[in-house]
Amino acid sequence: MSVKQAVDSMLSEAVDRKLIPGVVAIATDRDSAIYQGAFGVRSLGDGGEMSIDAVALLASMTKAITATAAMQLVERGLIGLDEPISQKLPALASVQVLDGFGRDGKAILRAPRRQLTLRHLLTHTSGFGYDFLSADIQRFEAERGLPTVLSGDPAALQIPLLFDPGARWEYGIGIDWVGRVIERLSGQTLSDYLSEHVLGPLGMRDTTFHLRPDMRSRLARIHARQADGSLVPTDIELAARPDFDMGGAGLYGTLVDYMKFVRMVLNGGAAERGRVLQAATILQMQRNQIGEIDVPGIFSADPSLTNDLPLPADNPHKWGLAWLINTKPLDTGRPAGSQMWAGITNCYYWIDPANGIGGALMTQILPFADPVAFPLFMQFEAELYKSLR
Repeated sequence: MSVKQAVDSMLSEAVDRKLIPGVVAIATDRDSAIYQGAFGVRSLGDGGEMSIDAVALLASMTKAITATAAMQLVERGLIGLDEPISQKLPALASVQVLDGFGRDGKAILRAPRRQLTLRHLLTHTSGFGYDFLSADIQRFEAERGLPTVLSGDPAALQIPLLFDPGARWEYGIGIDWVGRVIERLSGQTLSDYLSEHVLGPLGMRDTTFHLRPDMRSRLARIHARQADGSLVPTDIELAARPDFDMGGAGLYGTLVDYMKFVRMVLNGGAAERGRVLQAATILQMQRNQIGEIDVPGIFSADPSLTNDLPLPADNPHKWGLAWLINTKPLDTGRPAGSQMWAGITNCYYWIDPANGIGGALMTQILPFADPVAFPLFMQFEAELYKSLR
């Protein structure tokens, strides 16, 4: 059985059994797609078929693109990875660390013991967290009347650090602040900067913070997994705000486009329309940037948005400057030193520079780490590696 037959069968079966509404999967080598398939519907009940060019909320798959833009500024000498970030973005000069809550229920805050840097923000060692992963942040937001991060309101960034920069790994809003740094140093909105310097050179026309009418017509609807395993369409959509492009989670796009980004990484920063990053920069982004710290995985404080997704203790995972790095081979066949990450809507991607391949699988389901979608991604990856043997 060919890889196409095997993956087609696997994905179509998941749809036929009504385990997922629809799915898109694409794999690529350094030159072009080596597998692509789309099955099911964009939304339960309306009959619109899922297609290769279906548009999805990429959510945290946005982060690697924003990190790429930040590294362009590093290459240009506009900012250093280890200089105090407050020198470039004064708004971060007053950030404080949350040291718990007093008997009166109010937050106890203190100054950080270490200066916050771009490296901290890019590696999720800044101390910034996410409210859906931290009950303390939820409590702080309630006390201060702050919106949640998925509201798309820039006021959601006004939260304290959970620990001193560099102390440990915690997934959070650091890349949204990186987007603000890019805007400050470039004099452009993040949307305009990415369009000119990253998305444009890569030919990623169908990737944007602001949905065009033709993209909306191909938009896959987000579904919610119920306790009984069934799926219900939702009206969840990020609010488009002209004053805030969410560098950590705000892009909508297609997997066809995202493979252009993956190919750029596999080709050491080179793309069909020109070089996006220097080869040395790509290599730096692919190396462990957090030293002895391990990435523990994801642990939920809001089951409606994410399930727990711990990482295996016998395979320590690290973080580069844009993505997760496995230090040992995975059962799927992905070798040590490869990269991957995901979006909360159960979109997943991987990049394997050793074999020169990468891929992604897209559904639009909440909560994250879905018991069907995540294993499906891993099975898809495994089928691709079988074909390399």
